[in-house]
Amino acid sequence: MKIFSKKTLCALLAAVCITGSMAITDAKSGKDATTEAEITAELRKVGGAIYPIGKPNTGYAKYFTGRSFLYPMQGKYVSVANVTFEPGCINFWHKHHGSCQVLAGVSGKGYYQIWGEEPKELLPGQSVTIPENVKHWHGAQHSSWFQHLSIMTEGSTTEWLEPVSEAEYAKLK
Repeated sequence: MKIFSKKTLCALLAAVCITGSMAITDAKSGKDATTEAEITAELRKVGGAIYPIGKPNTGYAKYFTGRSFLYPMQGKYVSVANVTFEPGCINFWHKHHGSCQVLAGVSGKGYYQIWGEEPKELLPGQSVTIPENVKHWHGAQHSSWFQHLSIMTEGSTTEWLEPVSEAEYAKLK
């Protein structure tokens, strides 16, 4: 088996991102989706790629501004997880040690921001590679559910930092 450097592995991860195409917005009913079945139904309304929601992301809830759900899709050497964010939910600033992170938009509308840069949209079919040890955040837009795949090398760690400024997030569309 060929062993790749971290830099090469990150480039390979970015090249093989799994993407989909669909847009998801809140239901007009105003009712909050609370169960996995209800959330999946919201995601299915417009069709497209939907990965399993997984379980409530309780282990990391203190680093998110709302509810998120995690579905690990582990593989050997590469960790892949589907993360589902409710509308308006984002995570805190953080860094990954031991790996870059590839984010692949799957469903809905999201944002990401790399420290020192302006926030950017992340939509289905788009991906971004966050270099190792670079401060960043990501999550859903205000009025849309959002799913992305998080792809990193197995065994990497996350250093959680401060929350994103509520005033800065509120300025986004």
